[in-house]
Amino acid sequence: MQIRMLALAAVSTLAFSAAHAEETITLYTSQPPEVAQQTVDAFEALNPDIKVNWTRNGTSALMNVMRAEQEAGKVQADVLLVADPINLGTLKAEGMLMAYPDAPVADYDPATYDKDMTYFGTKAITTGIAYNTENAEPVESWNDLLKEENRGQIAVPSPLYSGAALNHLHALINDPAIGWAFYEGLNKLDIVPEGGNGPGTKAVASGMAKYAIIVDANALKAKADGSPVDYIAPKDGVSFIGEPVAIMKTTEHAEAAKKFVDFLLSEKGQELVAEQGYIPLMPGVAGPDGYPDLSSMKLLGYDVDAAVKNNDAVTAKFSEIFGL
Repeated sequence: MQIRMLALAAVSTLAFSAAHAEETITLYTSQPPEVAQQTVDAFEALNPDIKVNWTRNGTSALMNVMRAEQEAGKVQADVLLVADPINLGTLKAEGMLMAYPDAPVADYDPATYDKDMTYFGTKAITTGIAYNTENAEPVESWNDLLKEENRGQIAVPSPLYSGAALNHLHALINDPAIGWAFYEGLNKLDIVPEGGNGPGTKAVASGMAKYAIIVDANALKAKADGSPVDYIAPKDGVSFIGEPVAIMKTTEHAEAAKKFVDFLLSEKGQELVAEQGYIPLMPGVAGPDGYPDLSSMKLLGYDVDAAVKNNDAVTAKFSEIFGL
């Protein structure tokens, strides 16, 4: 009897452990650290049996890490949540992304996700012009920035580091009214692109820069926090990204990774997007107060597949212009 009771206790303990087993997935993301932590916390609260380890860096920097891991024979990331579609399009072309044909995108505009169902937009982020309201005047167009009085006074994230900046570069050079001439004009004003949107936001909020070419959320969060900053959507258009999420084909935790994608695309996930200060993509989910309405802006698009093919040439020309 005692042996039988011990056996039953052992089975019960194993069953309890199995029921509370914790599966771990690894997320590589370009989200700001506090936003990434909020995203992970919200997901884990709804999926207590899944733990998310996350690493944060600029999108291009994360891609370099993954290249090194690939060469070493082991990609650590299960899920990517990064700024732009170009890097994900590159990974897709190389066969590194897992298709998820059952992703819950029925309510979404097909333009917000990959037609082959390998990556999915999670929010709308525009890149426009932030200005310091104490030492700069609002402008109407991109080329309005290219004035002598702005020499050295424009903070510009680098597309060699930031996915949003890379997306912005492709969008602007695709527009013949803006094109490479805009970046050549910045260089003539001694502007040196560097880092991501975070440093650009700090520069314009502190007054070290009069203007910054940054994403809407950074500028409007700084404004809400009391910084002398406002955001302009130039009349000649803004670039935009959907901060897509994708699952790596090498993942050993496909079902858990799918649940992470499901959460981001769910109503709760989209409500979290709004709470974090971004524009949700799911119709019917209200965006944050004070944010621009996508329908009120001219959106600058481009062919992602073509951008993937010529991205090396584009970034090489960018580096040549600025001597990077």
